[in-house]
Amino acid sequence: MAQHKFTTAAFTLPLIFAASVANADGDNNDNNQGNNNRNQISFNMVSANPCVSQATARVRVVSTGTAEDMTIHASGLPANTDFDFFVIQVPKNPFGLSWYQGDVQTDEDGEADQHFRGRFSIETFIVAPNVAPAPQVFNDPPFPDAAQNPKTNPVQTYHLGLWFNSPADAAKAGCPNTVTPFNGEHHAGIQVLNTSNFPDLQGPLFKLSP
Repeated sequence: MAQHKFTTAAFTLPLIFAASVANADGDNNDNNQGNNNRNQISFNMVSANPCVSQATARVRVVSTGTAEDMTIHASGLPANTDFDFFVIQVPKNPFGLSWYQGDVQTDEDGEADQHFRGRFSIETFIVAPNVAPAPQVFNDPPFPDAAQNPKTNPVQTYHLGLWFNSPADAAKAGCPNTVTPFNGEHHAGIQVLNTSNFPDLQGPLFKLSP
């Protein structure tokens, strides 16, 4: 796990609270396209690579009006391994704009539970009204920090993705050791889970109106 993870996104709360949120509506339907129930949705994430073909996750998002609670239960992953979780523009390469939410760590059975609180709904977006200087903290290749941001109108980000925290962890699991920027210090491994079971322009977060 990286020693310096700067996450501007969500924070983690105790799992006992996550469990209470996850059971809020008692919905056990496993339809990949998700389920709507007033102020909450539930849906599956699917494997992103053949080397982790058994990987899956069940996600539930509950709106409180001012924010959302997202709970995740992942299984079929390598045991005792660290992963990084992102909200992303499209589920697969080229991914588009991506926002680091936090970490997920599996137990000895390859399962993990995590909770994030933030804006995870039809209103989830990234915007840069103009170009501005950006901190350059992690500057090692191949993905050093940018010195400034690109200007962009609001871009809605409705998909989710999970990446190996390191290429070494990926290789240990029999996957390619490709380096990607998807962790706090920008030297993560490959993607293992995503929401490509939804259309590129209508990811699962699109289904929830706060």
